Amino acid sequence: MNSLSRIRRPFTIAVQRLNLRSFSSSLPYFKEEDKLNPTETGSNCSLVHPSAVVHPEAILGQGVSVGPFCTVGASAKLGNACQLYPGSHISGNTELGDNCILMMGAVVGDDIPGRTIIGSNNIVGHHAVVGIKCQDMKYKPGNECFLEIGDNNEIREYTSVHRSSHPNETTIIGDNNLIMGSCHIAHDCKIGHNNIFANNTLLAGHVTVEDYTHTAGATVIHQFCHIGSFSFIGGGSVVSQDVPKYTMVCGERAGLRGLNLEGLRRRGFSIVEIKSLRAAYRKIFMPSEGNLLGIEDRLTELEKDEELGRIPVVCLMVKSIRDSFAEDRRGICKFRSWTGSS
Repeated sequence: MNSLSRIRRPFTIAVQRLNLRSFSSSLPYFKEEDKLNPTETGSNCSLVHPSAVVHPEAILGQGVSVGPFCTVGASAKLGNACQLYPGSHISGNTELGDNCILMMGAVVGDDIPGRTIIGSNNIVGHHAVVGIKCQDMKYKPGNECFLEIGDNNEIREYTSVHRSSHPNETTIIGDNNLIMGSCHIAHDCKIGHNNIFANNTLLAGHVTVEDYTHTAGATVIHQFCHIGSFSFIGGGSVVSQDVPKYTMVCGERAGLRGLNLEGLRRRGFSIVEIKSLRAAYRKIFMPSEGNLLGIEDRLTELEKDEELGRIPVVCLMVKSIRDSFAEDRRGICKFRSWTGSS
């Protein structure tokens, strides 16, 4: 038994060294003799590993590196300095901007009608799947479907982002978003800029997320919900109605829990703005004793307030709440109409 162990150990170490050498998580590995000439790749200074399959009609920008066992389809277009790590794949009508990185196992695009467009400086994490067919039963095979992603986004491991479900719709993700591991962005979602989605945040179809929002882990958002700017959603929440701007919600059926005060401070809101928002929140959701007005009347009363009605952030919060009561919207998350001193 000991002799067998002595034989196994050097063999195991040799295999580990080979794996580290060939599949390093640094830049895709190329031996000097494996590097292709610029004329062979069809663009200046691009490196394609011999085991990769790059269609001759694919367009590769300057300085592109394609690692072992990657595939690049005929309709793909890669911007300058893109990096494809081992085992990553690009298919269908897919365009990547400059300096995009696909980590090991990432899949971008799908061989179905439509298009996937990804801007510059984006990272698609290990085994993430971006720009594939949606999971909407209303999708009709053969219909065009679209996905557009802006610049400077980080989409982490095992995340899925789907194309739209209708030819006249587009799934959109803006700029500077951090989408952590195992998140899901379904068909026809509209994501703004500078958002943070923690692990296992799941967005159903047609969800709209504005800017500078933050979700904690394991958040689930119902289809057609609207998440207002600078809002925060607590971990494990199930959001089935709209979240107004600047607010914080949490719970198994998420309810309003006040303003996202820490988020507002971090984003540079002034003391006057925060005080005004707090006063406005109390008037809307915590009316004084004896105030029996409905929420619509309270909003109207606030708009007529000589002081608060002139503060821009207060007006934006009021508009956010009003918009949620439109016929095609889901209303706002539940709240308690506490009575007492305002």
